[in-house]
Amino acid sequence: MSVIEEGAKKSGILWLHLDRPRLAWHVWHEGAIYLVTGGEEQELPGLVGRDSVRVTLRSKDNGAELVVFDAKVEVVDQAQAAEAVAALAKERLNARDAVHLTDRWAEKSAVVRLTP
Repeated sequence: MSVIEEGAKKSGILWLHLDRPRLAWHVWHEGAIYLVTGGEEQELPGLVGRDSVRVTLRSKDNGAELVVFDAKVEVVDQAQAAEAVAALAKERLNARDAVHLTDRWAEKSAVVRLTP
């Protein structure tokens, strides 16, 4: 298991270097990091439309920097990436109306895959 995979699996948050460092929740699924932005979800300005982004993973135990890397950015078709969307929904804490969460994402949000 790589440091990236291990760090992404152990911690549900990461830092994206956008207009400024932005904290984002995510899931690791099948070799990539998935996150959701827009609508009622976390705002990650400028992420959608980029080719790549710098990512920082920190230790869940002590907050120390584990690894910094560049990741390919790709907005996924939510219907085609149903397993990844389900994994994201499962990890989404405190969601309003969790039953319709993925419907709201399909309508108003973007699911993004970050591939190291």
